[in-house]
Amino acid sequence: MAEFKLPANSIVKTGKTYKAADGATNIKVFKVYRYDLASGENPSLDTYEVDLDTCGPMILDALLKIKNEMDATLSLRRSCREGICGSCSMNIDGRNTLACTKAIAEVDGEVNVYPLPHQPIVKDLVSDLTNFYAQYASVEPWLKSDTPAPPDQERVQSVEDRKELDGLYECILCACCSTSCPSYWWNSDRYLGPAALLNAHRWIKDSRDDATGERLDALEDPFKLYRCHTIMNCTDVCPKELNPAKAIAEIKQMMVERKV
Repeated sequence: MAEFKLPANSIVKTGKTYKAADGATNIKVFKVYRYDLASGENPSLDTYEVDLDTCGPMILDALLKIKNEMDATLSLRRSCREGICGSCSMNIDGRNTLACTKAIAEVDGEVNVYPLPHQPIVKDLVSDLTNFYAQYASVEPWLKSDTPAPPDQERVQSVEDRKELDGLYECILCACCSTSCPSYWWNSDRYLGPAALLNAHRWIKDSRDDATGERLDALEDPFKLYRCHTIMNCTDVCPKELNPAKAIAEIKQMMVERKV
C-alpha cells in the first residue's frame, strides 16, 4: 500500500529520547509521532527504548508501557485490547492496523508509530474522525422497512439470506481502510470511502430491508461512490480481513443492472 504521508506544511523534527532502565538487555526502539496543536510547535518523533522482558507482546502493550512508565504526556486511543472496538487504529511500520493485534515481533528493527494518515490530528496518535463517522451516519445504517414487524417476534431471515451479510456486518469502524485510500485522501469531503460504502452495502443486501432503491439513489453520485478506483488498499489493510473493494464493486454492478 501507499506509504504514510505527513499533513501538508508539516515538518517532523527529532524529539526527545527516553532510555530503558539500567540493566535492560532485550531492547526495542519505538519512534512515536508527537504533535500538540496548542503548543504551536512542529511535529516530532520521540524515541523510546522499551524493555521487552517487562512488556506484553503487542504494540499497544508497548505504547501503554511508554505512557505509564516513561512519558505520561503521550496521547492515544484504546479500549477493548481485543481487536473488537477499533479504537487503537494507527499507522505502524507504514501500515494502517490495530495496535492491539499487531505483535512487536512482526516488526523488524525500529517500530515507527504514526496516527492514521491524512486526517486532522487532535494530539499525538489521536486522529479527528468526525468526518469519517458523519459519512457512516449518512448511509443510514439501520433497518428501513415498510412491513410491520410480527408482534412480539423478531424479523427472521432464512439461513441463506443471513449468509449474504457475512463479510459486511463485521466492520468495526476503525477507519484503517478509508485512511489508506488515496481517493479518500484527496476527496474525503465528498467520497464516502470504503468503510461507509461497505456498511451501505450491508443494508442494501439485507433481505429484511425495503429501501434498496432509496439507498442506491442516495449513492448515485459522481463522488460518493464512483471515486473508488479499485486500488485495493482498503482490502489489504482491513484488520478484520473484510473486502470493502468487493462490496463497492457489487454496488456499482447493482447500479448498472437496475438501469438496464
